[in-house]
Amino acid sequence: MSKPILDTTCGGRMMWFDKNNPLAIYCDNRNIDTVLCDGRRFRISPDIQCDFTNMPFADNSFYLVVFDPPHLTRCTGKSKYKEIYGSLSEIPTATGWQHIKYGGLYDNWRDMLSKGFKECFRVLKPYGTLIFKWNETDIPTKEVLKCTPVKPLFGHISGKRSNTHWITFMKLPEERG
Repeated sequence: MSKPILDTTCGGRMMWFDKNNPLAIYCDNRNIDTVLCDGRRFRISPDIQCDFTNMPFADNSFYLVVFDPPHLTRCTGKSKYKEIYGSLSEIPTATGWQHIKYGGLYDNWRDMLSKGFKECFRVLKPYGTLIFKWNETDIPTKEVLKCTPVKPLFGHISGKRSNTHWITFMKLPEERG
């Protein structure tokens, strides 16, 4: 039996009560084992290393999809290499602790998040649930929601500065993502 839950951007699995929940497949495009500036060990160890804009799962595979993409745009450091999101040849690398923990967005963030939403809805079963988490430190939630044609059902704002949004979507049978 395949697992019913997909975490598309698991990172350090910080939102999970059980970081090895047997019902979930954990994905991330990174695999990191490092020590943060405060001395704490930080690991990103996905079950499947893949990018949320192009996931290796069949259509209609999961009952629940969790999508917590990178939200930071002000990352420092440069590295030259071919980037999978487009024609960018020079993008920031994870040099600061926030970028290491949360990843980063680049100039093409609208296209990247649009592709991510499309993939999430593609792999979600009809009447399945998508839980989307967004921190609007750099980009307002209303701008991010323009990246998906699917309307959210409901949400909740949390965090010390009330800038973390938890948003719930349901895939209806006619929605293809």
